[in-house]
Amino acid sequence: MKAFLSGIGLRFWVTVCAYVAVLTVSFYLAYELRFDFALPAEFQVERLRLLPYAVAVKFLGLVLLRQMGSMLRYFSIPDLIRVTTAMAVSSALLIAPRLLGQADYVFPRGVLLIDLLLSVVGLCAFRIGLRVYQERGIAGQAGAGHRVQEIVIVGAGDTGASLAKELLSKPARGLKPVAFLDDDPDKRGRLVHGIPVLGRPDDFSRDRFPEVHTVVVAMPSAAQRRVKEIVLRLVQLGCKVEIIPAIEDLASGRAKASHLRAVEVEDLLGRDAVSLDTTAIRRFVENKVVMVTGAGGSIGAELCRQIARLNPQRLLMVEQSEVSLFQIEQEMNELGMGAISTPLVGSILDQVRMNDIFSRFRPQVVFHAAAHKHVYMMERQPSEAVRNNSIGTRLLGEIAAAFKTEAFVLISTDKAINPTNVMGASKRLAEIHLQALQARLLKAEAGAQRAEVMTVQSAPVTREAGFAVAAKSGPRREPVRAGSGDLGPAGEAVSTKFMAVRFGNVLGSSGSVVPIFRKQIAAGGPVTVTHPDVTRYFMTIPEAVGLVMQAAVMGKGGEIFVLDMGQPVKIADLARQMIELSGLAVGDDIEIKFTGLKPGEKLYEELQHQDERHLPTEHPRVMRFVPSGDATAASAQAIDQLEPILYTVSPNPIKEQIKSIIPEYTPYLE
Repeated sequence: MKAFLSGIGLRFWVTVCAYVAVLTVSFYLAYELRFDFALPAEFQVERLRLLPYAVAVKFLGLVLLRQMGSMLRYFSIPDLIRVTTAMAVSSALLIAPRLLGQADYVFPRGVLLIDLLLSVVGLCAFRIGLRVYQERGIAGQAGAGHRVQEIVIVGAGDTGASLAKELLSKPARGLKPVAFLDDDPDKRGRLVHGIPVLGRPDDFSRDRFPEVHTVVVAMPSAAQRRVKEIVLRLVQLGCKVEIIPAIEDLASGRAKASHLRAVEVEDLLGRDAVSLDTTAIRRFVENKVVMVTGAGGSIGAELCRQIARLNPQRLLMVEQSEVSLFQIEQEMNELGMGAISTPLVGSILDQVRMNDIFSRFRPQVVFHAAAHKHVYMMERQPSEAVRNNSIGTRLLGEIAAAFKTEAFVLISTDKAINPTNVMGASKRLAEIHLQALQARLLKAEAGAQRAEVMTVQSAPVTREAGFAVAAKSGPRREPVRAGSGDLGPAGEAVSTKFMAVRFGNVLGSSGSVVPIFRKQIAAGGPVTVTHPDVTRYFMTIPEAVGLVMQAAVMGKGGEIFVLDMGQPVKIADLARQMIELSGLAVGDDIEIKFTGLKPGEKLYEELQHQDERHLPTEHPRVMRFVPSGDATAASAQAIDQLEPILYTVSPNPIKEQIKSIIPEYTPYLE
């Protein structure tokens, strides 16, 4: 403790001496400059007499502006403002004796003005000098044993400038920016922190920069297509390409511009930032109990992250995998959301458990992301796909309607469109269930409204389309047991809105090709692709979830929303790009091997059923499909016939039964 206090005292007195020296020299030189270095003898005496008063007043100004407590080597614009303010106020105080008629303490006005300028310049130069010495002198000596690597920064905007400043101030990192490249012609030929902007990113060549092997792309707000062009060209030139974090991470403070990382294929497949109606989305979940099923999965976990930031009253995280649920619970705790998030272990097929959750917490919004999604695995065991994806959705939807949940959003898939595999077909069955359920709810509501206007004193409780519809007889209303076939309280309008949102593959999700390819590349190959022409739609998990929530806000009930997935990507091209990003060559270092399409796999995904018509929405990246005709109710009844035979017959009869319900389904029969 004594050593600490003595250390503080030493630094304090060094600071006092340094400031006093600067102020003394400034005042002394002010007289010399005022009289052009020909100072008369009487003014020399006056200077020595007034020097202590001037230094004391200016030093007091620094103390009052808290410059004695600031760390000398950290100097920024706020410090400059405080130093200037302290010196200006001090000069004003020094001119006061002239106004008060105190002849013994009158300073020449020209001397005070020059002294003000010299004091500000001297103090700032002292502070900046200490900062430069700290950052480039001491830090440079600390990193002297490290090899300095020259780099080029693509992007001379604010982010690139921040990165360059950070690297210049910390030479121990071993990265030295030698040039900027930028698409903006107005920046070319200029200097950013002393580093020249030498041209466009396309001007980079090995001949022009023979010592540069690493290029950093600092363009977080640039169009994704342009970033992809630049990265692929640099990779083909044999450069190691690194990138700064996404602009959302920079804006939120989760990352800094100096947090460099290697370019991943997700950076090339991602699209331009999507614009969302954040106000409407916040209103949709704020102060409400929101339930997410499949909360431990890729989509479910991201739903939890985004919903938690929108101030829900409670976030119910339902997941049958204890391990996955534990991980998202820990993440919520780390984000400070533990007080509003409730982890609930349970299966959507467990009616007793689901009824218990709904009765205890009364969720107002449900995002249903729990599903079996692996195509080839489900193709070999269709009973499980139908039971979990289709019947589980029906059961959960009925319970949600019984408890009058406001909105129920099914996370569907583009594989439900003209399906060729059981997984996609089971998701299509789930959509049909919800559409039939919505139609029954509307019919029940219409019946309830008709019953409200009846003037009969007493009327028996009737049942219509599976719902209890009671004529009004005083204030008494007869409840319906949750989880039964009666899906709403008698005589009351059931307001649950059921909707489904379809989208394709999401980058980074479990079982997707990206992590599989990454493991194969790390193992030395080969990278396996089913077919040279197979294509898929891709989007990032945060983008997909953001658009899901946007679609949920727009839903009126009964719709199927389809997210704009952009342009399809050839899986073979994706594999090739991932190999090149790893610094390897296709064919020479790692081979791409084509294994043939798996059962149920399509060459390409489709966007629309033949019996659906497209309607626009308020958002350009969200489309809405409304099925034509009254086929959904009949289809739902046919689906109910599937459940008793799921585990009594072989896969082929199950697939044939599904085809009888979904004519556009093309099953793979063994």
